[in-house]
Amino acid sequence: MKVFKFGDDVNTDLIIPARYLNLSDPAHLAAHCMEDIDISFASKVKPGDIIVGGKNFGCGSSREHAPLAIKSCGVFAVIAESFARIFYRNAINIGLYIIECPEAAKDISENDNVIVDVKSGIITNLTTGTSYKGTPFPPFIQNIVEKGGLLNCIDEFGGN
Repeated sequence: MKVFKFGDDVNTDLIIPARYLNLSDPAHLAAHCMEDIDISFASKVKPGDIIVGGKNFGCGSSREHAPLAIKSCGVFAVIAESFARIFYRNAINIGLYIIECPEAAKDISENDNVIVDVKSGIITNLTTGTSYKGTPFPPFIQNIVEKGGLLNCIDEFGGN
């Protein structure tokens, strides 16, 4: 899984610019993901790739479009030093794996090859041979993400 690395305070407007929020179609959002940071991101990212961010990843507005754009590009997981709380929750709601791991976020470089074991939180940088222990979701949240998000769990949680 190839790494795309971004810095601190990557806000939701940078993840998916507001000018593209007139549609909520996942393919439309994916086509414009991260374009204000890296115009070619959507054309370079492949299914299973990883985003690594710094502190406060996903800060800004509360739009669920941001993690949806990332997931719709095929990104498997986002690793960061820390996440904005609303982004953290929105990622769970739409079924995107995110892992807080300050050491990995600082050490992993652009284009490194990384494997993430989401159940244990172990992040292995195949390029350097270094492993890190991130904070995995607890099992009940892993279940939500594995099912593709909260809406896919409504019956399980007692909805109709």
